[in-house]
Amino acid sequence: MVARAGLIAAIYVALCWVLKPISFNVLQFRVAEALTVLPILYAEAVPGLFVGALLANVIGGLGIWDIVLGSLATLLAAWLTRRYRRSWAAYLSPILVNAVIVGWYLTYLLGLPGPKLLGSAFLGAALAIGVSEAAVVLALGVPLVGFLRRTGPRC
Repeated sequence: MVARAGLIAAIYVALCWVLKPISFNVLQFRVAEALTVLPILYAEAVPGLFVGALLANVIGGLGIWDIVLGSLATLLAAWLTRRYRRSWAAYLSPILVNAVIVGWYLTYLLGLPGPKLLGSAFLGAALAIGVSEAAVVLALGVPLVGFLRRTGPRC
């Protein structure tokens, strides 16, 4: 279980590093987020994703807010995914959590124009993060879970 958690963290970081130009900022397509559905199958994916996001956000260059809040958002999303693993809510957890939390702090970090709380800057950032997260989770994460259910190790 520890090895699998470490492997998940390593793959997450590697994907963010290799695809760094599209993995960070408001307009992002973080392919590593496809792994956020792995808690459906593996409990150890929760800490693995947290560590992976933490390390990836260190290399991302957006600073301490991204490192702390982004990693905690991933931890919350992974925990919710595990908690609701027998429901479609598991697939929605990373989408909604990241849209709200990451969208909120990126509004401030990047100094996006417009009203900050529930105004256009926050809603635009949340929508951008939510759409990109949904694309990755639904297009890559759902098939990944299906593939691992058919061929992967059972736990």
